[in-house]
Amino acid sequence: MSELSHVDHEGRARMVDVSAKADTARIAVAAGELHTTAEVVRLVRADGMPKADVLTTARLAGINGAKKTSELIPLCHQLALSSVNVSFDFTETTITIEAVAKTKGPTGVEMEALTAVAVAGLTLHDMIKAVDPAASLHAVRLLTKDGGKHGHWVRERELAETSRDSAVRHATDHGAHGQHSHVVDSGTAGAPHLTPTPAYGTGKSAVVLVASTGAAAGSREDTTGPVLAKWLGEQGFSVRGPLVYADADISYGLSEALAAEPALVISTGGTGASPTDGTPEATLAVLDRELPGVAESIRQRGTAKFPLAALSRGVAGLAGRTVIVNLPGSPGGVKDGIAVLTPLLEHLLAQVAGGGSHE
Repeated sequence: MSELSHVDHEGRARMVDVSAKADTARIAVAAGELHTTAEVVRLVRADGMPKADVLTTARLAGINGAKKTSELIPLCHQLALSSVNVSFDFTETTITIEAVAKTKGPTGVEMEALTAVAVAGLTLHDMIKAVDPAASLHAVRLLTKDGGKHGHWVRERELAETSRDSAVRHATDHGAHGQHSHVVDSGTAGAPHLTPTPAYGTGKSAVVLVASTGAAAGSREDTTGPVLAKWLGEQGFSVRGPLVYADADISYGLSEALAAEPALVISTGGTGASPTDGTPEATLAVLDRELPGVAESIRQRGTAKFPLAALSRGVAGLAGRTVIVNLPGSPGGVKDGIAVLTPLLEHLLAQVAGGGSHE
């Protein structure tokens, strides 16, 4: 039977001595849910609450809470956090919260991710209590963690259930103000049916990122992200997203997508010549090496059928060991991207991981 790590042999609380442990990269993902009313959800998404900037305030509070975890939880070690990302999603009567915390050190970062979710949730409650004082925070829990002696851990059953339940909600319920909605599968009447994907954090992981000011604001429906999520699931990826951001916020979206160091990030939208199209520039800022042949093959395939596809400025490359590919924000552009990537992905990811045949 396992022993509690924070209790000594005499049953007294103690801080665990981690001085002999090796420094490793640590990542933890936590989540929680604020149960409220449909009216509150509508007001938050429309930025119509009496206290404005609800999501921005809650996100900053969650990040600050993660940084102060050792002050709030008596036996936690002080950690040098390298990254904390807090994001939100919506159902009809729920605001869901997800936090990703990263560090490099001798002990895990789970409590920081959990504290970020809890503090962000409490801040949401404070911001909405004038409209719904009965709102309640539920299910603050750890979803995944990586690093250290025990390596990878995932709350498999719950993530699988979340994947089934959250499916195409994004197609009709996009996040506002650059916040994301998770799409994996749905049986919702009238919505496109998506193949269930493995729970995020299991197997090879991928993130789908959508740059669309209209979709982020809820004024238009994105049809590209769900198609990519379905295809990646069929390729055996565990898929996070689509994460939907306004064009002006795509740099932040890329940062969030890369936080858990997935094998693959595919974006759609923001690749044209419009003054607001900034996806290629945001991508180039995080790339270590470009893969120009991939981007050019996608352009050439599109141009063969639709000459205006030549205007796409999408790029592809490597950020560390993550492959990033920009696709145009159109169904045809995504179809072309899938056609080009399908025969390349397995070999490409194997090479990036240090394997793959070079013959």
